[in-house]
Amino acid sequence: MSLRAISFSAFTLAILSGCQLAPQKEALNLPVPDAYASETGDEQVSSLKWQQFFNDEKLKTLISQSLEHNKDLQIAALNVQRVRGLYQIEDSALYPSLDFNASGSRQRLPSDLSASGQPQISSQYSATVGMTAYELDLWGKVRNQSEQALQTLYSTQLSQYTMQVSLIAELANAWLNYATDQQLLALAQETLSSQQASLSLTQKSVDLGAASKITLEQLKSTVATAKVDIAKYQRLVKRDKNALDLLVGKTVGEDLLPSKSLNYLLDLPSVPVGLPSDLLTQRPDIKAAEHQLLAANANIGIARAAFYPSISLTANAGTASRDLSNLFDAGSGTWSFMPSVNLPIFNMGRNQANLDVANAEQQVAVATYQQKIQQAFREVADVLADREGYNAQLMALEELLQSRKTTFELSQARYDKGVDSFLQVLDAQRTWYSARQQLITGQQAVLASQINLYKAVGGGWQTTTSTVK
Repeated sequence: MSLRAISFSAFTLAILSGCQLAPQKEALNLPVPDAYASETGDEQVSSLKWQQFFNDEKLKTLISQSLEHNKDLQIAALNVQRVRGLYQIEDSALYPSLDFNASGSRQRLPSDLSASGQPQISSQYSATVGMTAYELDLWGKVRNQSEQALQTLYSTQLSQYTMQVSLIAELANAWLNYATDQQLLALAQETLSSQQASLSLTQKSVDLGAASKITLEQLKSTVATAKVDIAKYQRLVKRDKNALDLLVGKTVGEDLLPSKSLNYLLDLPSVPVGLPSDLLTQRPDIKAAEHQLLAANANIGIARAAFYPSISLTANAGTASRDLSNLFDAGSGTWSFMPSVNLPIFNMGRNQANLDVANAEQQVAVATYQQKIQQAFREVADVLADREGYNAQLMALEELLQSRKTTFELSQARYDKGVDSFLQVLDAQRTWYSARQQLITGQQAVLASQINLYKAVGGGWQTTTSTVK
């Protein structure tokens, strides 16, 4: 082979394998501050898995069941399968396709159409292996189509992980809501029982003229208030149960509902938070947006390639014969080779419009990626502020509860000694009841902030995208 032929072959190979019209990935500035307002930045984002984070075995069981039965998650998994199939379709265009075809025909020609004036019967048999319209990827169009489909697949997989993280957090919060409303219901029932006993004694005292009707009516008011609360929390508990059933994807058994107080549930592992840049590798929704940006880059390469000529190859080789018995004899071979070139000349600016659309979509993907980062930063910053505020609020509520309890005990003692009226006891009792309710909701808020922080930093998922080729 001559030096010129070798040089030409090397040049052709370089064109076929090295031409890339898609823009290269550029580093983007992180559109958030360098540190969170309430954190030092010394610790890294937690890598706790949900199995280590949640300490209640019943809740762990429900989370496992939801990951298996939740319908939204099943739809997301099926969508991943669909997108994987679309990627395989696009990727297959990188390789030539071979088809085997075998055919046979037998035909009778009547005498009035035959050149010999006699009826003629003719036969033809063939067997071929062919390559149909294989496009030479001179400008990276086919590679970019495959790359776009691959990045879309990665993004879809990460979106599924995002849904898993959201589902776990939503289920944990629903379970927490059930525990909270159940505890508030128990408190209302306890208060009603106590108030009804006091009402019965006061009614007897009024009948004997030892107590005023004002005291009686005040007690009736507290009893009615407790009944209102009971009806309210019974309704909320049923709604909480319905929410759990929907999130799990099946009916939740009574044995898996929370049965312990919120004090026990407060013992959750802490979630350390590092620099905002950690979210780029931790949160699956940010990584999904990054892959969408890479897919948009590949779309630009596809649009640019439309301005250049495309070359397609069609070829087949086989054998043909009039007699089936001689089909594979020597001398019966056939072949054909049909290259075609398509050169765009005039299309009313369609190719330029497609490129403009691809460039605009790429800019949208950049803005979306930056928006996802800003949104994630705000979510973490908000939850950190909530956690700090709710912890301080809970400490104050504990002090308030102790003060209200002491006030009630003193009022009861003063009433027993005849110093104060029973109305003061009732007022102290109402404020103590309200403080107990506030403490329960305060404990719920602290727990919810911990769960929401775990979700905001990515849920502890190690979201890596493996090669699917």
